[in-house]
Amino acid sequence: MSATLLDGKAVAAEVTEALRARAAALPRPPGLAVVLVGDDPASAVYVRNKTRTAEKVGLAHWQITLPAHTAESDLLAEVRRLADDPQVDGILVQFPVPGHIDRLRVIDSIPPEKDVDGLHALNAGYLATKRDGFVPCTPLGCMELLKRSGVATRGAEAVVIGRSDLVGRPIARLLEHADCTVTACHSRTRDLAAHVARADIVVAAVGIPRMVKGGWVKPGAVVLDVGINKGADGKLVGDVDFEAARERAGFITPVPGGVGPMTIAMLMANTVKSAERRLAR
Repeated sequence: MSATLLDGKAVAAEVTEALRARAAALPRPPGLAVVLVGDDPASAVYVRNKTRTAEKVGLAHWQITLPAHTAESDLLAEVRRLADDPQVDGILVQFPVPGHIDRLRVIDSIPPEKDVDGLHALNAGYLATKRDGFVPCTPLGCMELLKRSGVATRGAEAVVIGRSDLVGRPIARLLEHADCTVTACHSRTRDLAAHVARADIVVAAVGIPRMVKGGWVKPGAVVLDVGINKGADGKLVGDVDFEAARERAGFITPVPGGVGPMTIAMLMANTVKSAERRLAR
């Protein structure tokens, strides 16, 4: 029996519809500023998708596009300008940035209260200590998918493959907070198949096409495929061998159309949350 698909597009549409009502109730539209440095094609697509969703939710939004040769100091100055703008509730610098720019310096320059990507060290600390900060959008979207699909997390064995600050580490924290027993793995984990085989929930976020084989998956498991890779035929594929895994899993996210739309929906949610907090003050 094939797994039930976790339809990220449908769930994201429900989330954004609810956000539209929250945004309309505020005295001014929540403001989101996205900064893009260079002309990376994938980044440009992501930014366009974010812009379209921001319009649906009713956000004020700005896209600042800077050339690839922009000096780090100029990028940081632009972030400071947005930080001082009272109409801007959320700042997102689209990564990757060109190699001459220090990613961590950019993240550190964003005020934690406008860090709707959830990458600032203060927000990471809030997540670690179960305080109410901003959580990175992809992990937040994964948890929303689990919740809305009725997946039981208490006592579940969860395996996270990947250790990035953007996905792997924060999703492991969130699953732990949801009472899962979490094993953090990565591309160099010994006998990865054995770890996956015992998991009730698998999160694949390692960036290697079809790394997780279908035969590894425990029958009935929930598989969240965060990977977005381009296959030899030019089509997008995930980190999981989807066709094989769907014959064993209970729930599985497709690529595209699974976690991706949820990431954008959670960016909107973080921006609305930021506006609500700031306007309440």
